[in-house]
Amino acid sequence: MNSVSSNGALLRARGVTKRYGAFTAVDGVDLAVMPGTIHSVIGPNGAGKTTLFHTLTGTVPITAGSILMDGEEVSRLAGYKRVQRGMARSFQVTSLFQNLSVRENLRVAAQGRAPHAALFGWGIPGNDDPALVAADELLLRFSLGPVSDRAVGLLSHGQQRRLEVAMAMAARPRLIFLDEPTSGMGIDDIAEMKDLIFSLRQDGYAILLIEHNMDIVMGISDTITVMQTGRVLVEGAPEAIRNDEHVRRAYLGNMITGGRQ
Repeated sequence: MNSVSSNGALLRARGVTKRYGAFTAVDGVDLAVMPGTIHSVIGPNGAGKTTLFHTLTGTVPITAGSILMDGEEVSRLAGYKRVQRGMARSFQVTSLFQNLSVRENLRVAAQGRAPHAALFGWGIPGNDDPALVAADELLLRFSLGPVSDRAVGLLSHGQQRRLEVAMAMAARPRLIFLDEPTSGMGIDDIAEMKDLIFSLRQDGYAILLIEHNMDIVMGISDTITVMQTGRVLVEGAPEAIRNDEHVRRAYLGNMITGGRQ
């Protein structure tokens, strides 16, 4: 894995602010994601979690602040250039090519690391095509082999969520942004996703996670940042967050023991 900046953080946000006219959605947020850790961002609806993700990954421009990836300023880079710097993300709502097969979705995602090659990505690839090789590795890694030739629109919701994480991994990132990866899942799929996220951490990836399921957040996070009205309310290890009275009063209440918001 590549070196990290001198302060030890793989990703560091300083004073990140996003305004929409008079409304401030994210207000001076500081965040540090360490390599090989799971860092969760939680908070009530409207706290600014997804907007923060959008600013960090380049989906929307920041109004003010600084975003460093491995010590390099990336706050003015386009999203695809941040991918090339080692970031990748999934979305709260699945963003897949519904009419393509699982394998083709992964091949297209893998081509994103070589944009010029992707311009010619709709031809018939050979078996030694690097993007296809990467797709086949991901099929195995994410247990999607049995449905590799199935159109994505025919997959279960849990399979689609797993595929989206696999597509994020196709970019070979160092930091993976996961926005509500268990949203809409059944109990069995949630357990599988929890295990999958933890396994990515064990493989050395850093993960920045938005998740409402407190069982997952408390069970796998190294660090938790709690947001409220666009600001960081408190940050710490799961046990500290669990016992923080400010957090309880803000929104968790008896939910801190598990369940969904």
